[in-house]
Amino acid sequence: MTISDWIIDVALILVVIKQMREERLTAFRLLLPLGLITWVATSYLHEIPTAGNDLSLIAAFAGIGIACGVAGGLLTRVRFADGHVRVKATLGAAALWVLSMGFRLGFAIWTSHPSGETRIAHFSATHDITGEQAWVAALVLMAVSEVVIRLGIIVVRGQALRGRERTRVLTTA
Repeated sequence: MTISDWIIDVALILVVIKQMREERLTAFRLLLPLGLITWVATSYLHEIPTAGNDLSLIAAFAGIGIACGVAGGLLTRVRFADGHVRVKATLGAAALWVLSMGFRLGFAIWTSHPSGETRIAHFSATHDITGEQAWVAALVLMAVSEVVIRLGIIVVRGQALRGRERTRVLTTA
């Protein structure tokens, strides 16, 4: 792992930990994690291998990312106050995020050591995973799907609250 890998992983963890304090939902709060994950995707996702069981591995990991994103988005507190959508990551949302990011970081560290490399090579051969790029794609798409789905759910929930508030104001006026 390079120093930039560490910086991005830690930055993505800090994004949600920082959200444990309630803040306004702004474009910057959305664009920062999207920018980080876009950098990761463009840096590592050069191809999506389709041979063997590569797509099954990728789909499974992306599915886990989607499930984590849904859970994280639903566990994040979203409310409308003072004319703004406000968000706060609950302890559960932050724990889930740190756990999923930590898994990917731990996996990368483990596979960079001889024992992890050997076990992954054996697993890959046994399950017809064609190479390292399949694992890279699976892990990257897991992270991308988690970030995008989590943020999407937060935005949809915030817009729904904003719409309800507008309706309430119009009906009481």
